[in-house]
Amino acid sequence: MRHFWWCALLAFITGCGGESGGEMVPLDKLPEGMVQTAKEKLPDVQFESTLKRRDGTFEVRGKDKQGKARDVEFAATGEVTDVE
Repeated sequence: MRHFWWCALLAFITGCGGESGGEMVPLDKLPEGMVQTAKEKLPDVQFESTLKRRDGTFEVRGKDKQGKARDVEFAATGEVTDVE
């Protein structure tokens, strides 16, 4: 039983690393057209921030009128890969 708790603790610690895997980027520093495309995909969302991941992909984040978090994800090439 003691072995189980040590394994569980180790799994928890390694899974809770504080690193986000990217950096926050101001909206005005995004590649051209990305914010416009995000607004076209989610017109009722007020976009506030962007996460640029280590692999070169972007996640443009915002909130809709009800306060629900929404985002548009882009590949490094600028193509939309997901809308949440």
